Amino acid sequence: MSEKISDGLQDHGPHQHAHAAPTTQQMRTVGQRRREAEEKLEHHLQEARHKDDAHPDAVSESEGAGPVDNGGEGSPAEK
Repeated sequence: MSEKISDGLQDHGPHQHAHAAPTTQQMRTVGQRRREAEEKLEHHLQEARHKDDAHPDAVSESEGAGPVDNGGEGSPAEK
């Protein structure tokens, strides 16, 4: 039979223990993924900033060009 640890739990290796230190390769992978995620986030934030910067100009140019709400009674030519 398999050996038991003194508290009655079976040892399944370091991958089963939450307190086990990650390997060097795991740390490198985590670091790389984090850098990529931060770059992606920064890219999205820059896109959002540029979109917000362009938005006020687009609103001011098209204020008079939008549809007019006349109470749902159709265009004046239809009356």
